[in-house]
Amino acid sequence: MEKVIIDGVQVHLSEPDEVPMNWVGQEDLVKQVQAAWLVLGDEDLPLHPRLVGKPGVGKTTLAYHAGRSLNLPVYLFQATMDTRPEDLIITPVISEEGKIKYMASPVVSAMIKGGAAVIDEGNRMSEKSWASLAPLMDSRRYVESIVAGIKISAHPNFRLCTTMNDDASTFELPEYIHSRLQPQIFIDFPERDEEMLILKSNLPFADDEILNYVVEFLQAAHEADERYSVRDGINIARYALKRLVESGERLTQADRKTKTAEYLKEAATMILDTTASEYFIEVVDDEIDSEE
Repeated sequence: MEKVIIDGVQVHLSEPDEVPMNWVGQEDLVKQVQAAWLVLGDEDLPLHPRLVGKPGVGKTTLAYHAGRSLNLPVYLFQATMDTRPEDLIITPVISEEGKIKYMASPVVSAMIKGGAAVIDEGNRMSEKSWASLAPLMDSRRYVESIVAGIKISAHPNFRLCTTMNDDASTFELPEYIHSRLQPQIFIDFPERDEEMLILKSNLPFADDEILNYVVEFLQAAHEADERYSVRDGINIARYALKRLVESGERLTQADRKTKTAEYLKEAATMILDTTASEYFIEVVDDEIDSEE
């Protein structure tokens, strides 16, 4: 664990996140995040975009990919209702020797190392917590740790963004915070071709038949304005495939289609709800009817 000295205080840094997040398609969204982070000259500052969309559309993956595409170390911070200001900056802990050790959050570690910090589900966090980051998101570019008694300035390469689900926020953020979290970049459900590419990227072991079923399900759900996302589709496909393998049966092609339909419906009900399984019933039955 890396340590740095700030104003005579030793601070232990978090490690950047190395996770298998692969953004597929919608390259314009990547360019929008990169543009927000661009600095045009000595007098310019990066913006702090907020990525908004339904759960499961890939907001965190987009932010992570944007940071890595700029060769920045990326630090992910999961916001919750219980997030405190010190959780965002520096937390004191008791070391094995019984001494106080100051642990930098992922956000502060990114500030020090010149990385990208992604605050995930930022609309779950209270105004009090956001207020501790207010000076970081304007020309001051610093935070203050009350517990450690130090001020921490951001590296010139530091970049920040937050993701927010477009459902009801746990906390209503004030205008002075919203005005610092700009621009707003909306992530919608992908088009059919992009959705298939995402499924193939995440399910390289799945055959085209089951992927087609899932894409048709997702497209029908999007058309009906359901909140089912490609992440839901991936989980449904994974469980259905596991059920097929776990059954261990040697099936004819026709029987396999029937079993695939059965397990997809079952997975949709278990992972989402009975309404989701009804979309699969319609999609799968139409597919089977067209082949008979």
